[in-house]
Amino acid sequence: MQNIFDTHAHYADRAFDEDRFAVLDELPSKGVRFVTLASSSVEDTVENSEISLKYDYIYTAAGVHPENAHENPSDYLETVERTARENLKVRAIGEIGLDYHYDGYSREKQIKLFSEQLELAKALDMPVIVHSRDACEDTLDILKKYRPKGVVHCFSGSAETAAEIVRLGMYVGFTGVLTFKNAKKAIRALEAVPMDRLLLETDCPYMAPVPFRGKRCDSSMIAYTAEKAAEIKGMTTQEMLDATCRNGMEFYRIHY
Repeated sequence: MQNIFDTHAHYADRAFDEDRFAVLDELPSKGVRFVTLASSSVEDTVENSEISLKYDYIYTAAGVHPENAHENPSDYLETVERTARENLKVRAIGEIGLDYHYDGYSREKQIKLFSEQLELAKALDMPVIVHSRDACEDTLDILKKYRPKGVVHCFSGSAETAAEIVRLGMYVGFTGVLTFKNAKKAIRALEAVPMDRLLLETDCPYMAPVPFRGKRCDSSMIAYTAEKAAEIKGMTTQEMLDATCRNGMEFYRIHY
């Protein structure tokens, strides 16, 4: 397989501390053409920016995840903006959004954090990478308000929600969840997304597809997700990889 574009990965995660650069050195030989790093915090933003400068094929995003809203430094937006302006490898603001899965995280703080970063993305003319977990209604309301260019990543919603995201002009990103036995909802959502709005991702080190489920994921494993997506869409695995690579290049404004 070739033309793998992992549009959302977390190689700054501690799961890669022992062999991060060995893994990244090998990915191109496994068919990986591009990777975009998603950031979860100010520290992540800085580290991902540094990693992106070491590899021609790696791009990155700058931003703060909703789970970090409660302990986010007051000057976080300055760091995110500065990194986005200074490093040409930064191609999006993210990942940002809402996560209502766990109690104890202030929804008010999350919405404020999300809104501030959407405003920054608009000012910088950058797309956003949106995280939405158990927060569909609020996420959609905010996206309708700001109308950003962007992707809802690791999509876990309904086919109806996927179609609504597409109507907003956004992309929808799918992970190895497509290969899981209980993936009926994800499969129906994929069916509702037109090919020109579809992105594939790993969210690595998480969400490893079958047959690697439960193990540390890396970008090369997208081939298995692409195989399942291709089956659903009625095409070959390589055709799926080619199409989603083109989509990723357009989304992140990568021109070759």
